[in-house]
Order: sequence, then structure tokens, then C-alpha cells
Amino acid sequence: MKADNILLIGFMGTGKTTVSRALASALGMREIDTDACIAEREGMSIADIFREKGEPYFRDLETRLLMELEEKSGYIISCGGGMAMREENREKMKAAGCVVLLTARPETILERVKDDDSRPLLSGRKTVEEVQKLMDARRERYGAAADIQVATDRRTPEDIAKDIVERIGGKIWRS
Repeated sequence: MKADNILLIGFMGTGKTTVSRALASALGMREIDTDACIAEREGMSIADIFREKGEPYFRDLETRLLMELEEKSGYIISCGGGMAMREENREKMKAAGCVVLLTARPETILERVKDDDSRPLLSGRKTVEEVQKLMDARRERYGAAADIQVATDRRTPEDIAKDIVERIGGKIWRS
């Protein structure tokens, strides 16, 4: 497992962006949020990209960005929730670094995203049952991409970050 980048994957609301910031701060590494990077490059929100250009267009942008990131070193990369759905993306993630799957219960996810209208895949589907259905559809692909899994329910970003670093090699953790 290549260890010079740490890639965080998982369903929306599992804490990828928040944990990536905690990891970057603790390790003195640079951080990239792929959704934020794509939104900035496109000059519009992810929801607007989905609405105006479609999901396939957005997924192609994710793949192209991942190709760029594959060449970088020393980054914490917070990947969009759907990035691991494409096999070519899973291969590129594994080549780029250690892939960490963040997980949470559907109830936790719903609590975290209930007031966030920028989640196109949850539009009109903010129930525990719908979140569970979407999570189930992605579970196998997330698992195929991950080197390790870390649950985020009822934990602080700093605790999760420390757990990740200890599991991939605590030698790089800085208190």
C-alpha cells in the first residue's frame, strides 16, 4: 500500500471533509476536497452541475481530477461520495495512496445532512430508509476500494484522524 497520500471515501455525511481537515492539520499535509475542487473549476455548485450538465458529466470530471491527483504526493484527499463507484477510479485511488472508508449509520448520516440541500442524490429522499437503500447500493464498491474502514458515529474528527494514522502507521502522527 502506497502511503504518501491518504484518500478518504464513503457515503455523504460520513465526515470525509471534516476528517480530511483534521488529518491534514495533524500531519502537516496538504488537503484537497475533490467536490470543492470540481465546483471551483466549473464555477458552479455540485447540485448545479448535476442539474445543468448531468451526473455522467460530473463523474467524468471526478475521474479526470483523480488522474491528476494520482501524480501528487503528500496529500489528504477527500473524495466525493460517488467517486469509488467506477472501477477505474478505484484502481487509481489504490495507486495514489492508502484508501480509508469512513462509515456511519444511516441515522447518523441523516442527522448530519438533514439541513443540507446541496446533496443532489438525497433530494426528496431524506429518510433513514432511503439513505440505507443508497448506502446498500454502494457498499460493495466502497469495500472493494478500501484498504481500511473506520466508523465515524459519535466520534470527534481528531479521534477519527488519530485512529486512521495509528492503523496505517502511527509513526507519522504528530501530537
